[in-house]
Amino acid sequence: MQTIQSRINPNSQQFKDNREGMLEFISQLEAAFEKGRFQGKDKHIERARKRGKLLARERIELLLDKDSPFLELLPLAGMERKDGFGAGGTNVSGIGLVAGKLCMINSNVGTRKGGSVDYATVFKSLRVGEITEQCALPTVNLVESGGANLPDQAKIFNYGGETFRQITQRSKMGLPTISVVFGNATAGGAYVPGMSDFAIFQKQAAKVFLAGPPLVKMATNEESTDEELGGAEMHSRISGVSDYLAEDERDGIRIARELMEIVAVHKPHLIPDLPIEEPLYNKEEILGVVPANVKTPFDVRELIARVVDGSKFSEFKPEYGNTMVTGWAKIHGYPIGIVANNGVIFSESANKGAQFIQLSNKNNIPLIFMQNTTGYMVGKAYEEGGIIKNGAKLINAVSNSEVPHITLMIGSSYGAGNYGMSGRSYRPHFLFAYPNSKIGVMGSEQLAGVMEIIQKAAAKKRGIPYDAAQAEMLKQMLIMEAEKKSSAWYSTSELWDDGLLDPRETRNYLGFALAIVYNQEIKGADGYGVWRM
Repeated sequence: MQTIQSRINPNSQQFKDNREGMLEFISQLEAAFEKGRFQGKDKHIERARKRGKLLARERIELLLDKDSPFLELLPLAGMERKDGFGAGGTNVSGIGLVAGKLCMINSNVGTRKGGSVDYATVFKSLRVGEITEQCALPTVNLVESGGANLPDQAKIFNYGGETFRQITQRSKMGLPTISVVFGNATAGGAYVPGMSDFAIFQKQAAKVFLAGPPLVKMATNEESTDEELGGAEMHSRISGVSDYLAEDERDGIRIARELMEIVAVHKPHLIPDLPIEEPLYNKEEILGVVPANVKTPFDVRELIARVVDGSKFSEFKPEYGNTMVTGWAKIHGYPIGIVANNGVIFSESANKGAQFIQLSNKNNIPLIFMQNTTGYMVGKAYEEGGIIKNGAKLINAVSNSEVPHITLMIGSSYGAGNYGMSGRSYRPHFLFAYPNSKIGVMGSEQLAGVMEIIQKAAAKKRGIPYDAAQAEMLKQMLIMEAEKKSSAWYSTSELWDDGLLDPRETRNYLGFALAIVYNQEIKGADGYGVWRM
């Protein structure tokens, strides 16, 4: 493979401006992460401490192997929703090593709204379930939840049922779920341990029932206590819902770790050879390479050079369709194909990308998509040249590709360019984004300009005067609204990505994600749907 020769000048004003702008985004990102780590009000945490309880993140720390990485997923879900519990919801989810095996971990934040499930939390759980299945991972649930947040029940009831369906389907696939219950698991929440392959209940703490004493009294006039209805001892000795009775929280986590030693899981499909070559260029330079302003162009090869092993990249068709960069490399020793934008997608770029995706599937190589595009090229000449059919080829190739996809949004992600570059709706195994990234049908100014043209034409058609002053005011309001809803903050709040990341951590995120996807055999597609030649 050839080594990418960087042409970046770290002393240039452009580099310095990029770095300054990106550092501002990172500062905002760190502040958002701090909000996402909120585990409840002081009084709730103090009450938990008095009861000898651990916090959600402490439980994860004890469960994980010593020095295991932990890839937290959707940590800012719901951060901008006014009808929710804030960044991350009431669940901490991510992937780490337990007893030497990669597994998905979900830990209810019982000290935050009692661990009850709001809108963002249920959709976070659904996305986590999707990743778990795609990556063929076992699951450990650390349970303490009051069930559905009742004011949200109309929004989440139907979707919540899907999470239980996922547990049972994964069990059928041989992907076990272990649930450790430390406190409440009420109503629908009772089905989490009930549908798990293994259920561990903490003595004198777990309370697992479909209806608590007040509701039972209302429904049947029966008097009962929490322990009689759903205590750990009752479920361990009488109902059989519990498989193991843990003395305390640490004992419950110990049992879960023992079970992870027993369960059969996928063995790594590939273990990279050592030593691993580091990139030739400092990761700090990424902040000066990638512009904070997505309107500023840059050569994506400069980012690739600071991410891949040894900065080595075997570029495919380097002289053709040059607004699409394609080629093969390794990250932390894992072979990968890269499909990256260098701007708008022309017919040649789309055809090149589609061919490269086919080749990567034939050779069973996972793909990393680096999105930075305003979409497909428009205009009379390009329509006559078949931009629709050629763009459709790329989307067809992405849709029917069967190797794992990891998508990284590094700049603009507009229009069907998002689709052709394996956006959220194309089910990539992981999708991460930089905090400067933008997503939408088109840029905010283009959107406002199109609406202005339409309004002028409508006024002329109806024979009424066009109020330019009012139109300008509406245009600026539209730009502001579109800017907000295309931002990375809005995108991650709405769960359109699996997490925002500091660009300097790109190699680490991608490396761990590749270790996860390479944990099972990779087999590419044998065929594709019909496309126009």
